Amino acid sequence: MELVNVQINGSHLQVPQGTTILDAAGKCGVKIPTLCHLNLKDLGIVNQAASCRVCMVEVAGRHTLVPSCAEKVTEGMVVTTDSLRAISARRMSVELLLSNHPQDCLTCAKNMDCRLQRLAQELGVRDIKWKGARMNYAKDQSSHSLVKDPNKCVMCRCCETVCNDVQTCGILSAVNRGFDAIVGPAFNLPMSETSCTFCGQCVAVCPTAALTEVNNSGLVWSALSNPNRHVVVQVAPAIRVSIGELFGMAPGEVSTGKIVAALKKMGFKGVFDTNFAADLTIMEEAAELMHRIQNGGTLPMLTSCCPAWVKFFEHQFPDLLDIPSTCTSPQTMFGVIAKTYYAQKKNIDPNDITVVSIMPCLAKKAEAKREELTKGTESYVDIVITTREFAQMMKEAGIDFAGLKDDDFDSLMGESTGASAIFGTTGGVIEAAVRTAYEWMTGETLENVEFTNLRGLEGIREAAVSMGDMELKIGIAHELGNARKLLEDIRAGKSHYHAIEIMACPGGCIGGGGQPYHHGDMEVIKKRQEALYREDKGKKKRKSHENQEVMRLYKAFLGEPNGKKAHELLHTYYVPRERI
Repeated sequence: MELVNVQINGSHLQVPQGTTILDAAGKCGVKIPTLCHLNLKDLGIVNQAASCRVCMVEVAGRHTLVPSCAEKVTEGMVVTTDSLRAISARRMSVELLLSNHPQDCLTCAKNMDCRLQRLAQELGVRDIKWKGARMNYAKDQSSHSLVKDPNKCVMCRCCETVCNDVQTCGILSAVNRGFDAIVGPAFNLPMSETSCTFCGQCVAVCPTAALTEVNNSGLVWSALSNPNRHVVVQVAPAIRVSIGELFGMAPGEVSTGKIVAALKKMGFKGVFDTNFAADLTIMEEAAELMHRIQNGGTLPMLTSCCPAWVKFFEHQFPDLLDIPSTCTSPQTMFGVIAKTYYAQKKNIDPNDITVVSIMPCLAKKAEAKREELTKGTESYVDIVITTREFAQMMKEAGIDFAGLKDDDFDSLMGESTGASAIFGTTGGVIEAAVRTAYEWMTGETLENVEFTNLRGLEGIREAAVSMGDMELKIGIAHELGNARKLLEDIRAGKSHYHAIEIMACPGGCIGGGGQPYHHGDMEVIKKRQEALYREDKGKKKRKSHENQEVMRLYKAFLGEPNGKKAHELLHTYYVPRERI
């Protein structure tokens, strides 16, 4: 690798050829403020739109300032980042952005977590010099998952980069020109009328509140305060390794017991674990996979727990709707069981039960409203909130999360195994399924339950697992761009897999669009992943079919896995959707 010599603010250093000034400055401890720069190198993506002009620096011999995020160093380059000229240019860029930005910081959804707000503070902007017209677009609140406020768009194009280059959905691009330019769908269509999967990755990278989640916390408070409602809650596996970050804890710190304690303080009548439903999902998926293999069914079978991925293939690959597993997601399975089995056991009218989900995902909000997953006009899952919304609710209630004593989930739907814990990371669902499928197909006890060849954070992975006389070939992908590659191979008849697991978000649910913002730092994702594997390892029971509450559910209510009643309640169908 060829190195070049560069001087930054008087410091001499060598960096690889092709390094940007911004990255080179970071190597010598010089911070250059940015707004539009999005570094997702671990995903092979770097947004170098250089549209905000906040990171401008001086280069000796140049008459004009250059954007450090897009300008590459050359041999002997002399850079000054802290000259009066560079600082003044940055401040002017921020002042111009603020002159066309709503002044509602105190009530903004991104208050205290807005990069534009932070830049204004760091650069000492105390007054907006330029007064005049501002954009006046209507908010797009057409979807169940996200809100788009074009008036807060700063044209950084980070959302566009993620949507087009990482997820390959192609929903977002520049609309209009000049003063009225924003990022949005073609013709500025409502998001609900596009092929958006509602994965929320655009929300995760938006520096302002141009894109935010639909906030359902008010609905939860209303339900909890209604004496006529029996409100129960489920908590997804990825929440327990991330929510602590919003209370000063380190990424990957497991806080399951504190979550349960907080929810009981908030007044929920039943506090349950989505991991219970994840074990239930594995019972159905493993049985379905076995049935397909043994009866010449359609292969490969694709796992279908991720609603963003489901919507992706409905829009992008409607000719392959027979490939995915028909199992509903753990969120939906929990809702169904809560309003049937749980209602019977507790002698409660299902119409009086409100099911709340705490999920790492914005697409789960839309999933709960899918017509195929509802009973008439009633949803099995009534309200979905994200990790961020849950944390905000605890703060509103004055709960000292870090100081809570651990508590346990309620019984009936609270038991879980290590297999369900790893649902929250890429590769976890298929590893959990293999643990159960292996014992069912071979009749042997699986001693070593850790299939490390299924683990990792590479975008596309593959592995082979020996099951008696059969070698089960498995494909794994996270991020929808990688999913597209596997689906195109299936369409072309090139796929050699028996089963494929796909998750829409980087790292799986641990990197979901509703999680604490990780700002492109994949180390945070890795620590969350490691925590889930530690959670699995610490469990006495690590196979889904060892979950006694699940087994009692089958014996008393569902019958056989993949049987008639289980199919009626726990399976679904898919709908071909127009690609817009």
